[in-house]
Amino acid sequence: MARTHRKLTVLDYLKRFIFITAGAILMGVALELFLVPNDVIDGGITGISIVISKLTALPLGIFIFLINLPFLIIGYKQIGKTFAFSTLYGIIVMSATTFWLHHAEAFTNEKILAVLFGGLILGLGVGLVLRFGGSLDGTEIVAILVSKKTRVPVGQIILFINVFIFIIAGFVFGWDSAMYSIFTFYIASKVMDIVVEGLNESKSVTIISSEYEEVSEAIQDRLGRSTTFLYGRGGYSKEDTQIIYCVVTRLELAKLKAIVHEIDDKAFIAIESVSDVLGGNFQKNNIH
Repeated sequence: MARTHRKLTVLDYLKRFIFITAGAILMGVALELFLVPNDVIDGGITGISIVISKLTALPLGIFIFLINLPFLIIGYKQIGKTFAFSTLYGIIVMSATTFWLHHAEAFTNEKILAVLFGGLILGLGVGLVLRFGGSLDGTEIVAILVSKKTRVPVGQIILFINVFIFIIAGFVFGWDSAMYSIFTFYIASKVMDIVVEGLNESKSVTIISSEYEEVSEAIQDRLGRSTTFLYGRGGYSKEDTQIIYCVVTRLELAKLKAIVHEIDDKAFIAIESVSDVLGGNFQKNNIH
């Protein structure tokens, strides 16, 4: 029998409300106080809105809201009610922020500083909204819908859309501004990844060694991390063995490799990045 869906608590909704509000305001600040006054744009529907705002001299917030709205309605069934309403709320707050700051003086007129700090604040704002279950741009919704019809990967569709937008920006704002915009988009995407995935990126490690018992004990005793044995069978040797699996932080990785190679210098070690660790017991034990 399937488990019933866990409903969000009042605290969950409050936390989501606070961080989506903060993220949306930060994006509005980045746009109106750093990027737009210096003719630097963001990608996606926000970038389209900036171009249209420049051509019509109307406030940016109006276009951000109006252009995003149809895609939210169309994609309602694809993205779910909670995500749709969180995204709608975030876009409303962001649009209101840009509308309120539309006539405010730019924080800096130095383009390099605008790109660096604007991209940083933009990525922080978008990352916060994404981390807490919303979005501030309908581009991903567009990409998901198009991908279902064309079978083209979502990432490629988003890339194509943004390349098209930056080319348009080159004609409207000049090619220097378009190149600045690309760097802004890059900085914002990297900061967004850090906010969404966290600074404490973990590593999952798979170890194949004939000395698996000793290696496992050494990892637990000298590194303070628990391990799990997985059953394995050699494809060539046909021998049964135990595979060691554990998750460590980035800083512990070098020590783990040293421990393994000290015991078995022929051990096979496979390392993969883990963006988040939930459940289980990831707490570090005392080292003996």
